[in-house]
Amino acid sequence: MIDIWTEKYRPDELDDIIGQEEIVDRLKAFVDEDSIPHLLFSGPAGTGKTTSAIAVAKEVYGDTWKQNFMETNASDERGIDVVRDKIKDFARTKAVNAEYKIIFLDEADALTSDAQQALRRTMERYSENTRFILSCNYSSKIIDPIQSRCAVFRFTRLDEDDVKEYIKRIAENEEFKITEGAVDAILRVAGGDLRRVTNILQTAAINNDKVEEDDIYGAAASLRPEEINKILVAALNGDFMDARDELAELMIDRGLDGQDVISAIHREVLGLDIPERGKLEIIENLGEFEFRIAEGGTSDLQIEALLAKIADLENR
Repeated sequence: MIDIWTEKYRPDELDDIIGQEEIVDRLKAFVDEDSIPHLLFSGPAGTGKTTSAIAVAKEVYGDTWKQNFMETNASDERGIDVVRDKIKDFARTKAVNAEYKIIFLDEADALTSDAQQALRRTMERYSENTRFILSCNYSSKIIDPIQSRCAVFRFTRLDEDDVKEYIKRIAENEEFKITEGAVDAILRVAGGDLRRVTNILQTAAINNDKVEEDDIYGAAASLRPEEINKILVAALNGDFMDARDELAELMIDRGLDGQDVISAIHREVLGLDIPERGKLEIIENLGEFEFRIAEGGTSDLQIEALLAKIADLENR
């Protein structure tokens, strides 16, 4: 049976969490004092928010943590009914060998405004026997009455050195070798998301004793820097059809969609040898076309239109 590495290497204790030292220290102080308030974790994906919530529950409850801890994802159930039914039913029951339960609400910023208001009232009513840990990417989407009831922790992207140590530890434990070029490629495509790092590593190493740079870009379904630079330079030189054809071929070969291409261009645009004004316009267009794709626009058509905009820069 093949293990899921994201679960296999998920820390069980706060001390084992990578990075976020200040946050870990404060959470440990709450646990040591057995005085945990409502918590709000905000920050990018893959930075340790869910892991921290589970680690807190394990350290507070020990062997009974599963009976006293409920995890729910607000992006799956974002309406008011999930608060009125599922959350309230769990909150009103007595904790097992403990003074309070913990409800972990992941992606809380996906809750509707009405659901957040209902959640606020539930937090007030059951504060004696229930603690809430809310997790979100953007705390600005959480209403102020909820934020004011929580201790807010802002998780940041992980330091590259910490990610490198994590990659080398997995490689050693799973008995495969990884080149420095492959490590750099993971850092480039994962962008500090440790969950994505782990998934890419497992995919790349599944049939390889030695993981190299090409394996990482293949596993991540991502464009190499030189590939995207070649396409951008061709477009900027006015060779729109060549740039379009090469990008289309790569998208088919790698199974890329429009969001993948926009992310790849965004990573490389600041290194282009063009005036700052040109970089500014490309980034502005990236935002516009990413929004179009997110709103349901056809990826192929939007990417071609983006390349056309880039090719048009030199003609002004």
